[in-house]
Formats: sequence, structure tokens, C-alpha cells
Amino acid sequence: MLTMDLLNTLFRLALLLVAFPLHEYAHARVAVHFGDETPRRAGRLTINPLRHLDPWGTLLFLLSGFGWAKPVPISPWALRQRWAYFWVAFAGPLSNLLLALLAALLYRLVGPFLPHTLLGSLVRQFLAAVVFFDLLLFFFNLIPLPPLDGDKVLAGLWPRLWETYFAPLQQHGFLILLVVLFVLPFFHIDVLGWLVVGPTRWLSALLLG
Repeated sequence: MLTMDLLNTLFRLALLLVAFPLHEYAHARVAVHFGDETPRRAGRLTINPLRHLDPWGTLLFLLSGFGWAKPVPISPWALRQRWAYFWVAFAGPLSNLLLALLAALLYRLVGPFLPHTLLGSLVRQFLAAVVFFDLLLFFFNLIPLPPLDGDKVLAGLWPRLWETYFAPLQQHGFLILLVVLFVLPFFHIDVLGWLVVGPTRWLSALLLG
């Protein structure tokens, strides 16, 4: 019988091998589509997890559920169109949203016909976990703080707003993010709850019924 700790680790490993590589591959694919060959030269135009996963980010994710992949190198000046930078940045979160929608569709279509056995229960739990985790990635990465994608999405979507209010945060963005993640909760200021966890719970409940 699988223990809950082992089951959670296996779920995290499966999510890690799918959600993170697809997220980074989406950035790479869209960048190449718009004329930037940097991701291809860096060997990132692939869904091979070994090309995208960061060793420390992977280990931390397996242990705690929080981690990261290696960012795809992009050369913004090589992009051919005005909105290209926005689409390159948004492609990663969008891939997670689409994966969540696909898993929710499978959950709705296949879930009711799965046998009421341990295997059937694990499949339903895994599909639900894919929905929840990919929605978490979607909303979390849209926070407009570097090194998250939301910073670049805003720069591509609304350059003047980004230059006025968010560009000055570039130097300290990662430090601010750490404060949001680990310091503010001690003072009962749950920024992630408002911006990420709350919307994720609402949308996953809506999708999974």
C-alpha cells in the first residue's frame, strides 16, 4: 500500500516531468516562431525534461511542492513583431492553463467510468492534482515580479506602465518575491492567497465540478 507521503512525491514527480518542461518549451517555441533563434541554439526547443529542469528547483519541489525550472534564454531585440514579447512571456502560463483544461476535460469524461478501485481512485486524484497544480502555476507566474513571467507579460502588454512602476523593481524583484512568499504570511498578509490560491481553488472547483 502506498503511503500518502510516497504518493504525493510520485504525483509531484509526474507533474514536474510534464508541467515544467511544457511551460519552458512554450516560451521557446513561441520565441522561435517570432524569429528569435536563441532558444534553439540553447537546446531548449524540446519537451525533454532534462533540458529544462533545474537540479535545485527540482529537489526543492519534490520535498516541498515549491520549485522552479531553468528559464529559457530570449533575445527580445530578435523578435520580429510588436506583440511578440508579450506572447513569448504569456506562452508559459498559457501552456499551464491549457494543460489544466485538458486534465479537467479528461476528469469529466473519463472519471465517472473509472472503476472504484485503488487504481481508479489514483487516476482521478492525479487528474485533479494536474488541474490544481497547473492553475497554481498559471496564476503564480502572472504575478508581475521578476523572475516570474508576469513581469515580462506586463512589459509586453503595457510597456509604459511597466517602465513607470515595475521596471524600478527589477533589481529587487526576487527579494520582494521572497518577502511575499515567506515573510508576509507571518504577519497574516496572504498575498498568495488573494492572487493565486483563491483563484486556483475557485477555478479548479468550477472545472472539476
